[in-house]
Amino acid sequence: MGVLNNLSTLLLLSLLPPALSHVVEKFSDVPQCKKFFLEGTTPNLTGILVGGTVQDQKRYKLICQKYKTAYRFATLYDTTNSIPVFSAYTFTGPPTDPRPDQPWMIEPQLNRENNSPEMQKDSKEIEYQKQAGDNDYSNSIPIKGVNRGHLFPCSHAHDLDTQKSTFTLTNIVPQVVSFNNGRWMNMECKVQTTLKLNCKDANDQIKAYVVTGAVPSNNNTLNNRVNIPDLMWTAYCCETSQKGKWITGAYWGENTNEELNKKELVSQTLSELYKKLNEHYSDVQVFPEKCPKGDILRALPLRDGDVYDHCVYDDDCVCSSVGVKGYYLPVVLVSVLVMMM
Repeated sequence: MGVLNNLSTLLLLSLLPPALSHVVEKFSDVPQCKKFFLEGTTPNLTGILVGGTVQDQKRYKLICQKYKTAYRFATLYDTTNSIPVFSAYTFTGPPTDPRPDQPWMIEPQLNRENNSPEMQKDSKEIEYQKQAGDNDYSNSIPIKGVNRGHLFPCSHAHDLDTQKSTFTLTNIVPQVVSFNNGRWMNMECKVQTTLKLNCKDANDQIKAYVVTGAVPSNNNTLNNRVNIPDLMWTAYCCETSQKGKWITGAYWGENTNEELNKKELVSQTLSELYKKLNEHYSDVQVFPEKCPKGDILRALPLRDGDVYDHCVYDDDCVCSSVGVKGYYLPVVLVSVLVMMM
């Protein structure tokens, strides 16, 4: 009888799904991780990720980013360059809390497969072989002029724990300080406003799918270990309140000093983004076919016209002033001027 009971137990265990792991073979292996991709469809980057399968299993790792027992977003990580290829997440509204003072974290399972699936606080005593550590960014500003640039930005995380989860170094690339704090941050805030005002799911809740990536350089590194990318890009797709109508948008910018390139990042189509990324990869596709490649939301449908299209934002994406013909005016004053027109 005892043997039968043991056999029954083994049979039952064999029918259970595999234990959820932080580093996975496919994002689709974890239902809570699959949801960060529209229709569960992951991006295609020939030679790296095709049909949801990593082409070089030793170099590239799929991370279901787990923090405080919940999956927060998904990352494709390049262990050779020690930077993410992209991070994918769902935008469900702007943060409800101020930016947290959060210690930097790492992915334990990149060090050893049977480590905890929860991201952990970085240890400054260890040099990680397959990922960047906080020590790699020591003196990064005076030496290389770069700081820690989020792919999934804290300003796009709706709740406090998800905000904190973005502070894993597997979500970070070395980004030129003036670019990170200038045009790129302004773009992130503009996208936040766009998604907040235009994206609604079947339950009339804010929801958009976003993928943000970095194209590595040939030989520009931080601490002789961490690649400093040449190009950063982002794309979004969402359904609008007009059910069945989907909108998309994309941005990219060279990771260079703002003094060399002060031109504002402008919204592009998916087709334009694919063309740009195909200079570095091939057969790129970020979203499934229902996301229009050529259509784009060129102007924000705001009550105040396009006031927020020219904002100067603070770290919490609050529009403090608006550029008007070379001048910066308080946003309230500009809103009054627009209403008087």
